[in-house]
Amino acid sequence: MERVKLTDVARAAGVHPGTASRALNPTTRDQVSRETSRRVLLAAQRLGYVPNTLARGLRTARSYVVGMVVPDITNPLFPPMVRGAEQVLSGAGYTLVLTDTDNDAATERRQVEQLRARGADGLIIATARWEDPLLDEIAASGTPTVLVNRYTASRRLPYVGGDERTGIRLAVDHLVEIGHRKIVYVAGPQDTSTGRERSAAFRQAVRSHGLPSPARLVSVANAYTEAAGAAATRKLLDTTVDFTAVMAGNDLIALGVLSVLGERGIRCPEQVSLVGFNDLPMFDKISPPLTTVRLPLGAIGGLAARTLLAEIEGTGDEDAVVQSLLGVELTLRGSTGPPPSD
Repeated sequence: MERVKLTDVARAAGVHPGTASRALNPTTRDQVSRETSRRVLLAAQRLGYVPNTLARGLRTARSYVVGMVVPDITNPLFPPMVRGAEQVLSGAGYTLVLTDTDNDAATERRQVEQLRARGADGLIIATARWEDPLLDEIAASGTPTVLVNRYTASRRLPYVGGDERTGIRLAVDHLVEIGHRKIVYVAGPQDTSTGRERSAAFRQAVRSHGLPSPARLVSVANAYTEAAGAAATRKLLDTTVDFTAVMAGNDLIALGVLSVLGERGIRCPEQVSLVGFNDLPMFDKISPPLTTVRLPLGAIGGLAARTLLAEIEGTGDEDAVVQSLLGVELTLRGSTGPPPSD
């Protein structure tokens, strides 16, 4: 069966092929009247027309492909971000290619190099480490790239994430308001901006309430996982630190905290309150439901995609590296309550 051509669609819709092309391209559709666009789209649907992306790419020197690099797709944090980015990109005529590095730097470098070698127009990267030579190389190369959720020490690339410091402050304020004075923090890895930023925010928040913030009140998990959160919590409980509330570096770490509290016979929230960070799907269904800081994950992915499109199209501010923080909110559930009376 012969492939339906753009000229066939244009003839069926009664328009010039150039008009049909603009109507079928989401990035140029606003240059055509609504009625004409509707007529062209109906004709394309009726004829079964599939745009020739390769031909369009040859005309524009683009692939209309964007790569998105995540560290662990099984982490519930990332699918909403991917969906948010994909909705924006597909609406602009781009295809999103997703790759999972399994938190391995060598795998990340290989995947990024493959995406660039295959002509990806830009990258959305969620794997940034605080010191990240690969991302410094990408910044120097000029490849359109936006970091999502994490940024680097050099801050040479655009970044979209949540307001980490406000989120931690809201959580600590809540714990203090319901009576807690002995609060500890199970932090995320300190080789990431999220780990460093949230740890610094915790120390600042407890100091603002006149509470102690010595190093022994912080136990660092070596990964954003339940197992790492459990290991850091056991280490904390094996010390002489006295506490009535735990702030966790993210929801998966909080899940590890909760499991260890259970194995040690410590009731939550009757004996120890717990707050997470991210508000991942289904964490309102655990027992007790988790009080946590909600990040607008889909909106973060969508804004990252729009920021990247501006980089690709050259419509952004060339003299400014965009750093976008989206608002967060504290979601109160059953894992927090007043401290036990002495």
